[in-house]
This record gives sequence, structure tokens and C-alpha cells, in this order.
Amino acid sequence: MDSIHHWAEFMMARKLVYYVAVSLDGYIAAPNGDPSGFPIEGDHMEVVLREYGDAVPSHVQKALGLTAPRTKFDSVIMGWNTYNPESNGGLDSPYAHLHQIVASKNSRSVPDNVELTHDPLAKIRELKHETGLDIYLCGGGELAGELLPEIDQLVLKRNPLVFGSGIPLFGSLRYQPVEFIHVRTRTFDSGVSITEYDCAH
Repeated sequence: MDSIHHWAEFMMARKLVYYVAVSLDGYIAAPNGDPSGFPIEGDHMEVVLREYGDAVPSHVQKALGLTAPRTKFDSVIMGWNTYNPESNGGLDSPYAHLHQIVASKNSRSVPDNVELTHDPLAKIRELKHETGLDIYLCGGGELAGELLPEIDQLVLKRNPLVFGSGIPLFGSLRYQPVEFIHVRTRTFDSGVSITEYDCAH
């Protein structure tokens, strides 16, 4: 009975999910952090909006007349360069429908509905001990590299583009192989594929 109880707890464990668009050569944004090089139209978007609607920014949901399903994520963590309102059209609450956490080594001014953390690893470990839906790791690459020990699932939207340079998927991560297990890959006429991996740990 104890083993069944522990298995049930494991199955309900909250996951950190790195869900991100990536180029064929492993970049998640242009060198200046701009992710707009990725296509936002195509037959893959039906899956994106249906299964990962919680990860769509609030202002985009509003423009599309959508409501976040709140079935996948209830929290989001992002690095300062990803969040920075000065480089994101003045948006200081991009995921207002989620618990927003911004990681920065420096003191920053953020609105009341955004939590600032200087220790993202500790914050993620704290969140994993709380009840809730999964946690969306929005980016950027440096934060993903720092949080790699806690990433439970990768969902890569691989686009048929070569950037040549830009922000790498895991930033300037030092050589440290971490095994992930392929779960499934879905391909679309748009040329985009969505591949899911679970961490082997």
C-alpha cells in the first residue's frame, strides 16, 4: 500500500517544463533576445493554443479572444532579459493569468503581481513542494542552463529555420551531459515539429 501511495505522489509531482521555440541550429532568439523570427502561423498553432494555451502571453490571448485554459501551468519563471519591460513594449505583466516569477541577480523594480527571485534554483525547489499545476520555464537560455538540474520535461517547438547565431537553448552551459528520454514527436505541414522529452533522473 505504501508503494502505491508513493507512486501516486510521484505521478502528481509538480514539474518544471522548459517549453520553447528553437531553430534547427539550437537558438531560441536572435542575438538581441528577439524571438519574433519564429512563425506564428501554421497548422502547429492549433496544438500550441489547445495544449499549451497557458503559455500564451496575456496580451496575445486578449488579442485572439482566448481564455487561458489553466490546465497545464499555473506559474511561469523567466530571466530578466526575457521579462524586461523596456525591451518588450512596456509590458510589465506579460503572464498576468499566472504566478509570475522573474529571476535576476540584481535588485529590480517589478509590479506587485510579479515575484522577484535572486535564487531561481531554490525557488523552483520550493514551488515543487507546493500543490499546483506545472511550472512554465519561459526562458531565456542562461536561466534554462542554471535550472537544468530541476527541468523535468523539455517541449521543443523546432522550427525549419537556421539562425546562424543568437541565444542558445541553454545559454553558455558548461559541458555536463544530462539524459532525457524521448516521449513523442509530432510533425506539421508548417515544417514545425513539437518534441517532448522527460528527464531520465
